[in-house]
Order: sequence, then C-alpha cells, then structure tokens
Amino acid sequence: MAASEAGGAAAPGRPTGGSTVSLWVAAAIVVADMVGVGVFTSLGFQVKDIPSGFSILLLWTLGGIVALCGVFSYGELSAMFPRSSGEYNFLGRTYHPAFGFVAGWVSATVGFSAPVALAAMAFGEYGRSILPNAPPLALAIGVVWLVSLIQLTGIRHSSTFQMIATIIKVVLIVAFLGLGFVIGTPQPVSFAPHSSDFTYVLSAPFAISLVFVMYSFSGWNAATYIIGEMKLPERNVPRAMLIGTLIVLVLYVALNAVFLHTAPMDKLAGQLDVARISGSHIFGELGGRIVGAMICIGLISSISAMMWIGPRVMMTMGEDIPALKVFARRSPSGAPAYAVLFQVVVASLMLFTRSFEAVLEFIQFSLLFCSFFVVLGVIKLRITHPDLPRPYRAWGYPFTPLVFLLVTGFMMYYLLTTQPKPSLLGLLIMLSGLLIYAVFRKQSANGPAAASPGRE
Repeated sequence: MAASEAGGAAAPGRPTGGSTVSLWVAAAIVVADMVGVGVFTSLGFQVKDIPSGFSILLLWTLGGIVALCGVFSYGELSAMFPRSSGEYNFLGRTYHPAFGFVAGWVSATVGFSAPVALAAMAFGEYGRSILPNAPPLALAIGVVWLVSLIQLTGIRHSSTFQMIATIIKVVLIVAFLGLGFVIGTPQPVSFAPHSSDFTYVLSAPFAISLVFVMYSFSGWNAATYIIGEMKLPERNVPRAMLIGTLIVLVLYVALNAVFLHTAPMDKLAGQLDVARISGSHIFGELGGRIVGAMICIGLISSISAMMWIGPRVMMTMGEDIPALKVFARRSPSGAPAYAVLFQVVVASLMLFTRSFEAVLEFIQFSLLFCSFFVVLGVIKLRITHPDLPRPYRAWGYPFTPLVFLLVTGFMMYYLLTTQPKPSLLGLLIMLSGLLIYAVFRKQSANGPAAASPGRE
C-alpha cells in the first residue's frame, strides 16, 4: 500500500516517529491490560459456593493455563502475519476480510471504549480514598483525557509512561502481598488438597466461576494490537504475551491466597470489595483507604494500555479502507492522533451517559466469538496452508488450541443461556459491521487488503 493511500503512513502498521516498542514495554502492556478490578472483586462470589482454599487457587491457576493456551495460538498467527490490530488482522487473513472487518468494527467502536470507561469510573470511585471530596465522574474523565494526551505525544513517551505505571502497579501489589503474609493474622484456611476439594472442582459453581476468572484474565492478547510497532515482532510478540500472562498468573494466585490468608472466609463470602476487607484485616481502619489507593493507582496503567492498543485497530482499518483513511494518519511522533481522539470521545460519551455498563454486557459474547475463531484459525491454516512460513509454532498443538476452544465455547454457551438478550445484541452489532463493510466495498473497488492467508 502506498504512503498516500495509508493517510501518510510510511508502511502499514509501522510508526513514522523512529521509535519502536521493546519486548518489555509490550509485556508491560499485557500486564497492565489484564490486571484491572476483576481480581480484587470476584473472590467473594467464588468462596460462597466453593469454600475451599485449594479449589480457589486451582480455579485461578486453571484460568491462567487457559489464557496461556490462547497465547500460544495467537503467537503463531502474530508471527505469521505481523501487523497491528489483533483480531481484525488475524480473521481477515485466515478467513475473509469481511470477518476481520466485523471484529475490527466491534473493537474500534465499543470493544475498547467501554472497558476504558469502566476502568476510569472505577478509578473515580477508588480515587475518593485519596481525594474524598472529588466527584468520581470528574476523576474518571480527567484520567482518560490525561492518559490520552500522553498517547498523543508519541510512542517514545507512551512507552516510558506505560513501563513506569506498570512497574508501580506490580510493586504495589507485591508490597501488599508481602505485608499480607508477614503481618496479616493467619486464618484457618488450608491450601493443601483434601478429598472434599474434588467435589467442588467437579461442581457447576466451579465451572461458572471459571467463566468469570477468564474475564479477569482477558487482555493476554494485548501485544497483538501493536505488532507493527514492535522490534522483531515475529519473536517478541509471542514472548511478550507469554511473559505478561505468566506474571499475571502468579499475581492472581498470590492475591487470592493473601485474601484468604488474612480475612475470614465467612466475611468474604458474597462480598464485592474483598480487597478492602482483606486490607482492613491487614492494616486496620486505614486498610480500606490503602487498598483503594493501590487499586486507583494501578488502574492508570490499565487505562493507558487500552488507550494505546485500542486506536491501533481503527488505524489499521484506515490503512485498508479509503473511507476510514483519516484514522491511519500519524503525527510526526508516530501517534495515530485521529484514532486516539475517536476512542477518547467515545469513552467520554459512555462515561457521561453511563452507557458503558450496558455495552460491556452485550460485547462479551462478540469478543469471545472472535477469539474462538482466531484460535480455530490456527487449526484451519495448519490443514489448508501447511507450507506457510511459521516463525513461531503454537506450543502443545493441537491440545492447547483445543483446550482454549473448549473453555471459550463453554463461556459462549453460558452467556447465551444466562444472558440471551445481551448476547443476541452483540451478534446484531456484528451484523451491523457486515452491512457497513458491504457499503465500504461498494464505495471503493480497493477494499480491505489481506484477502488471502499468504498475502503480505
């Protein structure tokens, strides 16, 4: 694609500002995108039906293993097709550009804006532990725009900010873990397996809890959205996802262990703010404010990661589709300015209208649907295009893709049966993407590139 067709980009997905993303910055993006509020709030609903320390830690370990199975498959595709935008790129290359456009349409419009708005509102709520009189909405809007301004300064400054913010997040969590195990009052909970634990592991509540654990692990594929900005992407994208996911797996298991170690299980059961409860048992009356401040600071890196990777979907779509080419334009420092501004405006509107809560409900099925077919695409290409170059091959193939497909298929079934209306609305959003794709194809004979798996 010529530079003029890409709206001024020197090459598809490659920044013009001279900076590229290192392995460790990409791994930091993965960690930041994964660790939000989910791990700090979901334990209470799990111990209500699974009152077993061993079973809870096994639950979170299994969630991490399933995420790693997804990492291996995405790693193979990222090395085969090294271009930014995640599912838009993979589905378009593996199946058809229309399928890629549908995934990109969901991600670029609401798939990242709604989680950004949710994280920002959580920042506003937890921010009151630091600034008691500050309006949560003002804090939420402020952090989104502040992080967005940093993203607009270019890749070099974004990388520095992301690395520092993620390191601070991880250091705070590790400090919380250390203090919890050292000064927290041990509770009568056992993390060793007992015969009764297998009853819990084979129960329906365990399977349902795994669905929500997997939501906490979502974001393990974050590095695939910035492939075109990375150094040695064929090697570093799979590594970044693997390193980031392993770090988060360890943090998640350790956090749930410290929650159970420091707070009585009956006090945690059914409660949303398990981190605050644990913090109050560790630090006394100030515990809630300390934990609130820790989560609040940690959310900044999460918002930063999503404000970085989300606009890259619209940017890449703009490189392919003339009607969207304005979003492919980069600033001299390498930032896709119009794509960043588009996402920040959508996220801000969601915050003002509180619509992000409803949007999050009906995009879950769509996002799972796209991930399912990306991983299925690894198997498809192994069969239909066995001779394509594969700089990285999925570890454990075909078992690891099948494990991911099995769990993701169960999650989609669970959503369809328990939340049929939001799931069907998600499918309608995808169908609207098909209609828009058809309109764009009609407008230009130069429709989306990458019509076949072997095309570069």
